[in-house]
Amino acid sequence: MNRTSGIHSPARHVRRRARTRPYALFVGLVLIAATSASVASASDAPGPLGVTAVVADTAHSARVGALFDADRADDLTGNHFCTASVVHSPQRDLVLTAAHCLGDDGTDLVFAPGYRDGTAPYGLWKVERRFLPEGWSRDQDEDSDLAFAVVTPDKGAQGKAVEDVVGGNRFVTGAATGATAVTVTGYPDSRETPISCTNRPKRHSATQQRIDCPEFTGGTSGSPWINGEHQVVGVLGGHEQGGSTPDTSYSVVFGAVAAELYKEAAADP
Repeated sequence: MNRTSGIHSPARHVRRRARTRPYALFVGLVLIAATSASVASASDAPGPLGVTAVVADTAHSARVGALFDADRADDLTGNHFCTASVVHSPQRDLVLTAAHCLGDDGTDLVFAPGYRDGTAPYGLWKVERRFLPEGWSRDQDEDSDLAFAVVTPDKGAQGKAVEDVVGGNRFVTGAATGATAVTVTGYPDSRETPISCTNRPKRHSATQQRIDCPEFTGGTSGSPWINGEHQVVGVLGGHEQGGSTPDTSYSVVFGAVAAELYKEAAADP
């Protein structure tokens, strides 16, 4: 079962994860956020690992946003279906997500960095070009479930590159799984604000890594895994398109395929 919301274009043939206990869940998340001194950061882990909480509105959290079908741009509330994040590139116009979020059906998409409560505080950005690994395009190989997209201003972005507006995390390949804790941030489809959780990833296989973080339900596909140096070392997807339960999530291990895909996308004029 994937972590993609089922509300977007049916052309992608995705399944919806059940929305279980949304009200109780997020009351609990707010209480966790309010009572914890802090959620553990990936750099020094001052708080508990494996705890999910609502994300504070900060400069760094603004680099993570939600994906929408373009025809939902005038009515964002409740219509996001995946998560994406800005990564540094020479053209300063690149976002990272899961391949199963972008697909190749040609549906027009927009990205809203820092999306909260039906608003796009940093504007909407149109997905202009998509870069998916050959393994995914050919047969949806789970070891190829990552993708990049070049985005351009659509609404309220004042003609700037997205990285000039919100900054970008560095995309890194070859990092050892579990070398440091990482923070996963994403948008469940039952929530209009992002959640995050910090924990140490574990090896699932030579090509897949997993992390134990509760309540990452539908809509969190594409969530970045970010270490304490603001490096993206994973993206929620991969095995079972993210996982069969909301409490354990997966990512492709970023290796040679990911490095080549980034090189191609970053060189796009």
